[in-house]
Amino acid sequence: MFDIPAHAIGSDRVSRPSRRGFLRVGAIGSLGLTLPHFLQARAAAEETAGAKTRAQSPRAKAVIQLWMNGGPSQTDTFDPKPKAGPDYCGPYRKPIATNVEGVEIGEMLPLLAKEADKYAVIRSMTHGENGHETASYIMQTGSMPADLVYPTLGAVTSYFRQQSGYEGSLPPYITVPRPLGRFSESGFLGTQYKTFATGGDAKADVVNVQGIVPPGGLTDERLSERGDLLRKIDNLRRWLDQNETLATADQHQQKAYELILGDAKKAFLMKEEDDATRDRYGRTTWGQSFLLARRLVERGVPFITVNWGGWDTHRDNFGRMATLLPELDKAFSSLLADLAERGLLESTIVTWFGEFGRTPKTAKGAPWDDGRHHYGKCFSAVVAGGGFQGGKVVGESDPKGETVKDRPVYPWDLSASMYELLGIDAKGKLPHPHGCVAYVTPPADDKIESGGILTEIM
Repeated sequence: MFDIPAHAIGSDRVSRPSRRGFLRVGAIGSLGLTLPHFLQARAAAEETAGAKTRAQSPRAKAVIQLWMNGGPSQTDTFDPKPKAGPDYCGPYRKPIATNVEGVEIGEMLPLLAKEADKYAVIRSMTHGENGHETASYIMQTGSMPADLVYPTLGAVTSYFRQQSGYEGSLPPYITVPRPLGRFSESGFLGTQYKTFATGGDAKADVVNVQGIVPPGGLTDERLSERGDLLRKIDNLRRWLDQNETLATADQHQQKAYELILGDAKKAFLMKEEDDATRDRYGRTTWGQSFLLARRLVERGVPFITVNWGGWDTHRDNFGRMATLLPELDKAFSSLLADLAERGLLESTIVTWFGEFGRTPKTAKGAPWDDGRHHYGKCFSAVVAGGGFQGGKVVGESDPKGETVKDRPVYPWDLSASMYELLGIDAKGKLPHPHGCVAYVTPPADDKIESGGILTEIM
């Protein structure tokens, strides 16, 4: 934010700013946009970033991370256990066959069963943490908590894409619709690599994204007029010219106007999609958020997170599944099929997981009513596209889904695999503001176990 001395407007005299009589102006007029801040931070990052880390030839250009905030139940989705008995499987006793021979998934996911050749199921994810904050940090960063606060996969991807010359008009790391909220996504990389959260509701014909799409009732013409008004304040212009910092900020404001009035905002015009496509994903917030993620990939955004909350099913797990799973089934299956039909799946990694899974055995009686609690010992994840082979199952849990029986996969194994497909050297270094040695993926040692990267599906 910057200030305009009120007494100078309309005067030929250029005056120095004072502490009194100021008009406080947001990032762009009264809109209070956050996009100029992103543009300014990105420019600063490009100037001050440390030495580049060796990048490999990427097979994947983008990532869509489907983040199931709260932790989804693995036994009700991709690792069904009907033989464990009703205390474990509840009413879900009939897993369904997929279009891949020998692979079955939960009965509430019939549409995803028809797309199983496009994704791989990891049934042996593990980290052992049962707290939301810690488990979210581990899954999002691919590292255990330590002295260094690590950046998320999205922030790291954003850093390397900007190092290699990302010139997209949209931010390289976008979260739909709101940030994760449990920790800093950018970690020691700095705030310039934080995610850009869209806000708004993807169900709308035009997603009202603060900083890119003007709020309702404000037309492009009126927005342009507001930009002209700022540019016509000659005294402010002269004052800005004398102040390098503020002049730079003004340049980023102008750039933000160009984006708002240009092609960047078109990604959020959901009405551009035909009715059949929108119906295919489901006319729900999350169905349309998955569709928005596809639109952002089409416009070259390297990392998109869809932050879907509500998966913390301590109470009435099966009642919640009856609502959540049909919506997930429709949206997720449509995203995979749509990306494949458009030729984008080969270059786009799609992941599905939360911070952990749920207890295989349900909690009986009040107040839980067959709820499932946090469970980081053994859970599932799904990966697709971008070099990951579909139609595969990695690892195995025991007959009740309580422990890893075969091929443990740790969060850092998954993140290192993704980095390799993105052309990022997982063993390379990241810049640290205080000169600390920080690796893209912290190396395994006697305190950190590793099952190795997912070579069996890469």
